[in-house]
Amino acid sequence: MQRNLQALSNQSFDLLVLGGGIQGACVAWEATLRGLSVALIDKSDFGAATSANSLKIIHGGLRYLQTADFRRMRQSIQERQTLMRIAPHLVHPLPILVPTYGHGLKGKEAMVVALKLNDLISCDRNQHLSDPQKHIPPGRVFSRQWCQQQVPEITTQGLTGAATFHDAQVYNSERLTLAFIQSAVQQGATVANYVKATDFLQTGDRIQGIVAQDAFTHESFDVRAKAVINTSGPWLNQVLARLPKPPSPQAFAKAWNVVLRRPLLKTPYAIALQSLPEGMGTQKTQQKSRMLFVAPWRGTSMIGTLYSVCDESPDSWHVDEAEIQSLLRQINQAYRPAQLTREDVAFVHGGLLPQIGLSSSGEPRLAKRYCIRDHAAEGYGGLLSVTGVKYTTSRDVAQKVVDYLFRTWEQTPPPSRSASTTLVGGSIENIEDFIQQILEQDHSQLNPSEVRHLVYNYGCVYSDIFRGQSADSTQAIVAQVRHAVQTEMAQTLKDVIFRRTDLGSAGVPSDAMIRLCGETMAQELGWSYAQTQAEIADLMSGDKTSSRDVVTV
Repeated sequence: MQRNLQALSNQSFDLLVLGGGIQGACVAWEATLRGLSVALIDKSDFGAATSANSLKIIHGGLRYLQTADFRRMRQSIQERQTLMRIAPHLVHPLPILVPTYGHGLKGKEAMVVALKLNDLISCDRNQHLSDPQKHIPPGRVFSRQWCQQQVPEITTQGLTGAATFHDAQVYNSERLTLAFIQSAVQQGATVANYVKATDFLQTGDRIQGIVAQDAFTHESFDVRAKAVINTSGPWLNQVLARLPKPPSPQAFAKAWNVVLRRPLLKTPYAIALQSLPEGMGTQKTQQKSRMLFVAPWRGTSMIGTLYSVCDESPDSWHVDEAEIQSLLRQINQAYRPAQLTREDVAFVHGGLLPQIGLSSSGEPRLAKRYCIRDHAAEGYGGLLSVTGVKYTTSRDVAQKVVDYLFRTWEQTPPPSRSASTTLVGGSIENIEDFIQQILEQDHSQLNPSEVRHLVYNYGCVYSDIFRGQSADSTQAIVAQVRHAVQTEMAQTLKDVIFRRTDLGSAGVPSDAMIRLCGETMAQELGWSYAQTQAEIADLMSGDKTSSRDVVTV
């Protein structure tokens, strides 16, 4: 990927996508596979906002049994399977454990029924997955003693056992978003980060493109397209505000998770723990109990998710200290042995999600379904806005968006191929065999865990990073930085630390590591000494425990 702004202004595209998060990335990939000429821009870096800030779980929709929403459940199951098939290096099965209490809806008997239904509805979940590592086993129930072994010192009052089932987890969500964009580029898409839409180009009642501005030079230029799709996530309202008569704004809610410096539990399972609302037991509250997840991730634990109303701009909102403390208090209440303090938090994930209202207790009610809004009825033909609600189903939503786009052109949509076409790095039939072959043939100084880490990030193209040269751990990091600059459009030190590598997203990078990456980028991009020091200082002086540049915690 090369950042070529002239290529954006030199032609008229079939489709221009505004926003390079997971939804925009999937739309670009879907459209290029259907033969459309596509441009994609993002005002910041690709996948820098909500798409990078999640619990990393690809849900199979088990919770939809509560409302008998079997259609959404099937959709989630199919998309979980699809992501493991087209990105086998990045998406892996994740076992989940739910303690059972009593003999009601949270009891073992109810979970037995739920798991049987889940297995029945997902009976084809392992079809088209030739790699046994990707197979999802049936759900099971276990004894009280087994549950206590997996979750030591769990609350035992009413405990009857545990239920287990599998979903999937993204090893690196930032690189999965990037993989969709890279794949679109390989199919002919033109993409650029740090390019902002400042106005719309309109003739009569048709939108024909946008006025764009380079974030670095501040130069403006036109990008013309037959259709424009707004997938800017939390910036949806800001983009639509450029219209002469903007539509009513979409509300967004704040969501956050934390990554710990140490694993909370030594188990391969993600643990679902029931937390009572804050204040329960001391005063009456209308809030319902909340399910929190403790998920194993890169040798530590990730915990979430909590939500709150967000009245701030998407450019300036932040997860504040009180909100982090609230999450810690609730997990400590749900699992007494945790006793977590602020010092246990290595990283904070925060994002904004579509909100449809407020509950009786004042908490945000999140949108449950995606929305495709055609602005033709408002006098802006050729402009669509898309809001997704789940990382899991972004590809499926993109398929529906492109289908809809062709119908607005009064054309029959060509068949979609995105569910069966592997992404960049995904041409691996058996992940464990692939890693074993590397270990047998590779004579580098990397240990098995480092090799696995590289394969999980880059897939079958991991060797492109080293260009046939052997490497130790430090050389591997330098090679990844160079690769990010030369082929993945990394423009800033934060792009490399937080999104092209995972040096910053699972913990606090050391100052020495930041300097190494900064000096390597300087060599590649020709930064002056002053610019290099500014990039390093910006990251060191800012908050290294959040991937969002504006968050301070």
